[in-house]
Amino acid sequence: MFGYGSLMWRPGFAYVERIPATLHGRRRAFCIFSVHHRGTHDRPGLVLGLAPGGSVRGVVYRVAEEDWAETHAYLIDREQPTETYVEAWEHVRLADGRREKALVFLSDVAHPQWAGVMDIEDQARLIAGAHGLSGPNIAYLRDLVMHLREEGARDSGMERLLHRVESMELADRERAIGGRRKTPR
Repeated sequence: MFGYGSLMWRPGFAYVERIPATLHGRRRAFCIFSVHHRGTHDRPGLVLGLAPGGSVRGVVYRVAEEDWAETHAYLIDREQPTETYVEAWEHVRLADGRREKALVFLSDVAHPQWAGVMDIEDQARLIAGAHGLSGPNIAYLRDLVMHLREEGARDSGMERLLHRVESMELADRERAIGGRRKTPR
């Protein structure tokens, strides 16, 4: 199993081995509208997907054969609440140079929740203030940036996006506080 987002730091399943790896031909992107975990139907957020192009650093988990059926069922339940991803077995390059096939959830570009390629401002507007069953959208982005740093896999694009979302949320809070301080004359 290849993880490139929250599966990197919160897999939720037993594994035998965890190895840093790179998937070529796909990139980590906020390209999926979230209407459950990080947003709602009325106020969608954005979650990560593997968009076409580029490459992405993540991790591969080796799962014991006797645990695979249960792990796979868990992953389907976790990753596919609205079936926005397509399961595929893709070659990944492990940190030691070996190539292995791993289960990957690729973004389904034909799905209605596919957000496509967006500039940083559009991504930030969707993420700022969005909240779903799993919490605030910005918390997901913060976790991603922090855990990528811990893995030694900094992503400058994600760091810029976090900075922009934080700036937007701070400006919104300041406007809200300023609006409450005004007294009628």
